[in-house]
Amino acid sequence: MIKSPIQKVTENLQNRAIGIIYGSYKPSNTESLNKGILKDQNNLPLDAVVLGKTLPLIKKYIDFNKKYFFIVYPRNKNSDSLHLQIAGIWDPNSLNKEQKDHSQNPHEILKNFDLKDNYFSIRGKLIFVKIPEKEVIIKITPSKLLNNKNKSFKLILKAELPLNLINSFLSIDALREGNALRMENFEVIENKSIIID
Repeated sequence: MIKSPIQKVTENLQNRAIGIIYGSYKPSNTESLNKGILKDQNNLPLDAVVLGKTLPLIKKYIDFNKKYFFIVYPRNKNSDSLHLQIAGIWDPNSLNKEQKDHSQNPHEILKNFDLKDNYFSIRGKLIFVKIPEKEVIIKITPSKLLNNKNKSFKLILKAELPLNLINSFLSIDALREGNALRMENFEVIENKSIIID
C-alpha cells in the first residue's frame, strides 16, 4: 500500500510544518550534496538543505536532472524568503517496494490523499497578527525535543486572521506561491481567544 507523503495527525495538539513540492534538486557542488537549490515545476529556484537522514537517499536514488516529489520542512525570516529543509522523497513508483503497477501517475496518487503539489500543513500557536501586511506568525514547537535540537521556531504566512485568535492553536492548510506560504483555510483546534476592547 502506498503511504501518504504527509501523514495524518496523531495528536490533537500536534505541532508541525511540512509540505510537498514537485521539482528537481541541484546541489551547490558535487562534493557536498547537503546544500543546493530545489527548482519547482516553473523552474523557480528555492533555497534548500538536505537533512542528514535523507542524504543517503539523495545519493543513492536521485537523478539531478529528473523531477521528484520532495517532502520539505519550511522555514522563513519574512513572508517572502522561504527556505526548505528536504526531509524525504515521495516517489510511489520507484521507491515503493509494494507498488507493482508503475503506470499510476504520482500526481493522481497524491490527489487520492487529498494533497497536491505545493501543499503545506502548518499546526501551531498563533502568536502575532500583522493586519496591514496581511501576515500572521505561527509558533511551532516540536513535541519531542531530542537533545534540544528541535527547538521551537516561527513561521510567517500570508493570511488574515482575527486578533482574538492570538494564543490559539491552529491547523492551517497553506499553498506555496513563489517564495511565500499563503493560508488557504484554517481550523481552531484549541481556542485561547483574547478579549479585545
